[in-house]
Amino acid sequence: MCDHDHLYPEATRELGALRTRLAPQAADAFRAFSQSVFADGAVPAATKQLIAVAVAHVTQCPYCIRGHTRAALKQGVAPEAIMEAVWVAAEMRAGGAYAHSALALDTIARYQIMANAGKD
Repeated sequence: MCDHDHLYPEATRELGALRTRLAPQAADAFRAFSQSVFADGAVPAATKQLIAVAVAHVTQCPYCIRGHTRAALKQGVAPEAIMEAVWVAAEMRAGGAYAHSALALDTIARYQIMANAGKD
């Protein structure tokens, strides 16, 4: 299989340089924004990377998963903590589906009320 046949091309320096060349101001602004967001603050940088790992799993971005997992490891986050964060993300994703079942239940109830009203 050729490299161009992959669903997600490898994140390379060349692709990064191309992004910057095609939209330099936006690329620079995004880079500065990212550095600011992930800097130590009220929330330590390692914790921010752990949050990013969890969010990356919810958004299902393979580049973000790899990049933020690597960054979390470099910040000293234990692999066990990273996996726990992934499980938190999985629970939140599943929890969202469970919570939204209220919409389906409400729709069922409304449908049944309307169906029963039509029988009179």
